[in-house]
Amino acid sequence: MALDGLVLHAIVHELQACVGGRINKIHQPSENDVILHIRAQGQNVKLLLSANPTYPRVQITEQSQVNPMDAPMFCMLLRKHCESGVIEAVEQIAMERVIRMQIRHRDELGDMSTKHIIVEIMGRHSNIILLDPENETILDGIHHVTPAISSYRIVMPGSKYVTPPEQDKQNPLEVDAFAFFHAIDQVSGEESKDKPEQRLVAAFSGLSPLIAKEIVFRSRQDGNTEQEVNPAALWKAFDGVMTAVRHHSYEPFIVEQEGTGKLFFAMTHLSHIAGQSTTYSTPSACLEQFYGDKAERDTVKQRVADLLRFLHNESNKNVKKLEKLQETVDDSKDADKFRIFGELLTASLHKFKRGDQEVETVNYYDEHQAMIKIKLDPLLGPSENAQRYFKKYTKMKNSTAIVEEQIEQTHQEITYLNSLLQQLSVASLTDIEEIRDELMEQGYVRDRNKKQRKKKKKDKPALACYLSSEGVPIYVGKNNTQNEYLTNRLAASMDTWLHTKDIPGSHVVIRSDSFSESTLLEAAQLAAYFSQAKHSSQVPVDYTTIKHVHKPNGSKPGFVIYVNQKTLFVTPDENMIKQMNVTIK
Repeated sequence: MALDGLVLHAIVHELQACVGGRINKIHQPSENDVILHIRAQGQNVKLLLSANPTYPRVQITEQSQVNPMDAPMFCMLLRKHCESGVIEAVEQIAMERVIRMQIRHRDELGDMSTKHIIVEIMGRHSNIILLDPENETILDGIHHVTPAISSYRIVMPGSKYVTPPEQDKQNPLEVDAFAFFHAIDQVSGEESKDKPEQRLVAAFSGLSPLIAKEIVFRSRQDGNTEQEVNPAALWKAFDGVMTAVRHHSYEPFIVEQEGTGKLFFAMTHLSHIAGQSTTYSTPSACLEQFYGDKAERDTVKQRVADLLRFLHNESNKNVKKLEKLQETVDDSKDADKFRIFGELLTASLHKFKRGDQEVETVNYYDEHQAMIKIKLDPLLGPSENAQRYFKKYTKMKNSTAIVEEQIEQTHQEITYLNSLLQQLSVASLTDIEEIRDELMEQGYVRDRNKKQRKKKKKDKPALACYLSSEGVPIYVGKNNTQNEYLTNRLAASMDTWLHTKDIPGSHVVIRSDSFSESTLLEAAQLAAYFSQAKHSSQVPVDYTTIKHVHKPNGSKPGFVIYVNQKTLFVTPDENMIKQMNVTIK
């Protein structure tokens, strides 16, 4: 794991700025994450505590999170014991991946009390635990560990807190040369630790294989990875890294490995990895860049899974419905056949009687006047059989108009569902909630929090605003709520509106009546990129002024019709779009 004890040591040093700060708010945006809103040293800070099994971490964050309407029980408990409390200490337990925060607050009776928040960064076993330090009793954990899961340590309310198992390793910040060589010698005899980097990891706590490789690399003067490591050189490299850590001289660093494109981060320069590197001002900024997008994509993927499954099912139902409706239309093409049967039977009533199963008569509608056999219902009389065919004819003719209307509605339904699927493919956490609200309003999904939602004030949606190369603002709606607000309320009549031609995608508006061809092409790039044709080339994009765009009465959210459009063809360029300056407004 790249987030090792050395990284946490740097994070804890950065968090000393929060000591003495007051916790104003506590939110739990997901089942794994807690955010503490802290006022410290005249500044507002958002501290993220994450027990995500894939991306566990502790860091100061700038990202906005969507909070659930009803706070989870663990969040409510944290608010009860820690909200309005003062952070008295933030410390790392030895060099392990465990952080303990000491918080002083007043309880319900007004008495001062102390609580501890313990964050354990242990991969899929990561946890956030609220502890009463007087008797080391667990008040609750964000993840419960029952006796059935682990007999060694239980994380349940009322249980005694047991620290993670000790690994009997040396603290790398407290060893001298003699202790270093002694620790290395103790693990040298084991076959599984035949490499110097493996011996370093086995001997010292808080070292990841990544940092161990860096230390070994620095100890090899000529960079030859095959040569035997000189113990003195290894100690010198090791001591150099640890001295920097002891003096809190960090260099938060991310490098993209050449060839593989894989990202690595550390609190020191990784000279053994060749590739493009970036240095950050703080450890939190480094973690935000490394984990932020990954963690959000992971959360988005989890939250969007049920919506994707639902929309795919609804789309498949409509496709099957369309096939059946089309079969009905095809069958109705034979409606005239039943009218002819009725007229031939009317002209031949004297030729058959009740109980006959068929009658043979002359087909006067055939130019050769050939004989034709018509099936009869033996339970009906001659006149009733003729009327039966006339009723079939009338029913099929009347149903044709209704079925054609249903076919048009089903096509619109499929188009609407496809547009939602496209929007989910580029959705952020905020976008997902807006799409879910839209599905509730349209009656697709049951609203289980109807009463709470009525109380919730509906603000204007946040829109992505890109600046073109000449500084003209270009707004993009990433779901139907944003599309409707952008097109029908925000945009002026002479603003330019863009959308992919006959392809589900975002509404894009150039908020200016004066711009160059380059701005128009950049806006078309955005329209093509935020559409179902994102990975296609020569995507057709229509553009016209807002005054020529209208929403039909009763139409689905996001649906508009437009006239006087022109079309241009662009190939989405992801690199160009990433380089454009974007803000959320």
